[in-house]
Amino acid sequence: MLVLLPPSETKRPGGDGAPLDLGALALPSLRSPREQVVEGLVALSADAEASARVLKLSARRLHEVADNAALRTAPTLPALDRYTGVLFDALAADTLDVPARAWVGRHVLIHSAPFGPVGALDGIPAYRLAASTSVPGLPPLRRVWADAVSAALHQAAPDFVLDLRSEAYAALGPLPAGVDGVYVRVVSEGADGAARALNHFNKKAKGELVRLLARTEAGVRSRSDLLAWARTAGLVLRESAEREMELVV
Repeated sequence: MLVLLPPSETKRPGGDGAPLDLGALALPSLRSPREQVVEGLVALSADAEASARVLKLSARRLHEVADNAALRTAPTLPALDRYTGVLFDALAADTLDVPARAWVGRHVLIHSAPFGPVGALDGIPAYRLAASTSVPGLPPLRRVWADAVSAALHQAAPDFVLDLRSEAYAALGPLPAGVDGVYVRVVSEGADGAARALNHFNKKAKGELVRLLARTEAGVRSRSDLLAWARTAGLVLRESAEREMELVV
């Protein structure tokens, strides 16, 4: 199974890993678009005022211009440790034991805007770029990434993909038709039985789901395996549409 996660806007600064090596990241066929986006961000960072405007930076986030300027030279952290925020706080990677962290390393990709999907343990620097941002000199990110990421996922040939990305990041690399997988929506049920989408708890539930998968070292290879595992784990996961499931919390 391959699990796709969205990134987070908030990130842990610093790091102690070697500088970014685009050739060492997961899905190596994405080297060319990675180079393209990194080059565009580094070039944009030469103009602090333009960077602040394009990246929609508040006064207290202006240091992120320097982060982008140093993309090729800054120290790195594993992507799993770089991202913070609700989803990654719930996943709590720093408290996983060695087997669980290794499971995440084998099965999880985090879909970033500048690097595309990267392995959970791939080293990445701090950066600022969202899926919806238009970088001067580059095509829209959807045009940069969508076909390339879909082709890379098809080439990776996973047995099954559990897509936990937000819709914005799923659009940067739709699951190809030849790959079995499901997109998960987190919902709650009202007294009337109607399912309602969640926001904050959507992210928290996805983090907790991946943590539980890792701690149980889940051997999921199909949607039927996933549903069976969920029942065993005490989760309410159900098919809701073609290639979609709902996680009820």
